[in-house]
Amino acid sequence: MRQRILRHLEALVAYDTRNPPRAIGPDGIFDYLRAHLPGFEFTLTDHGAGAVSLLARRGSTDRLVNVHLDTVPSSPAWTGDPLRLRVTDDRAIGLGACDIKGAAACLVAAAESSTGPVAMLFSTDEEANDARCIAGFLATDHGFRNVIVCEPTQSQAVLAHRGIASVRIAFRGEAGHASAENAASLSAVHQAMRWGVKALDAAAGMAHARFGGLTGLRFNIGRIEGGIKGNVIAPSCEARFNFRPLPSQSMADLHALFRGLADADVLADYEETFQGPSLPAGNVAAAEQRRLEARDLADALELSIGNAVDFWTEAALFSAAGLTALVYGPGDIAQAHSADEWVALEQLDTVGAAFLRIMGGSR
Repeated sequence: MRQRILRHLEALVAYDTRNPPRAIGPDGIFDYLRAHLPGFEFTLTDHGAGAVSLLARRGSTDRLVNVHLDTVPSSPAWTGDPLRLRVTDDRAIGLGACDIKGAAACLVAAAESSTGPVAMLFSTDEEANDARCIAGFLATDHGFRNVIVCEPTQSQAVLAHRGIASVRIAFRGEAGHASAENAASLSAVHQAMRWGVKALDAAAGMAHARFGGLTGLRFNIGRIEGGIKGNVIAPSCEARFNFRPLPSQSMADLHALFRGLADADVLADYEETFQGPSLPAGNVAAAEQRRLEARDLADALELSIGNAVDFWTEAALFSAAGLTALVYGPGDIAQAHSADEWVALEQLDTVGAAFLRIMGGSR
């Protein structure tokens, strides 16, 4: 089984599906999948802008397995060709091997070795803030009740993770000479810095909040830009930040909090650029019920259950649409998006065997 998985992983890594630029069409890697999934019915959908999805179905099942095929761009720090798989005694190294073509290879290998019912949704837009594939799929009359979303979870079923909101906040100032007595109050950069301190303090004040093993609010100001030069009062400034709430925290309330920390007289704009719900989705009571349903699903599939995680996945989108959702796959998130990204061979074995069991065993 391992050699079959590695053969598919080598082929999948060789396809350039970096996102950006997401220059991905309905051929290439999708031709490969269709060629190696005989006996399946296929629905290929081109959502535009390099977002393509392939539903591969064999037999009748209400369970879906979803895996994205796009990867992040490779950095100059790679010590070899990122699109050429390298295999050592304990790991497979290649762009996307961990996140998450390793799981795709496990799925194809298990499907080749089994005859039972299975449905797999492959997509190419997870790594950018322009997700179309899952939304488009969920808008169809798909008929699925539960879903396994593949991400690096160290071969354990993850039942809960944080949501995420990305925001652009802009401040207005009044240009002038930096020697002016009121330069400190007129500067848009100063206003942004004052807001940033208050926002960081507010986030730190939520350290006591808890849900399913997760603690506190994750908050990050990732970029601040504005002003002209050191001796000019900055007429404008904007910051990009994101926060990752617990399933029990209200996204709307957090937006109201962070927006309200800015002085209304200098706040030029507040724009949410991306939002992903928590897993499980819903209010506190609904989220807990869905977490219990996901635990029952993991137990039924004989999957080891791991801790909740801080990173976001598209499992939350399925949960928000009413499906019972869990996250599962080979690899450690610590290796995802890194130079010389790798996945442990032992974890490929574990996940390949689990998918084979779920698909009805060897033929």
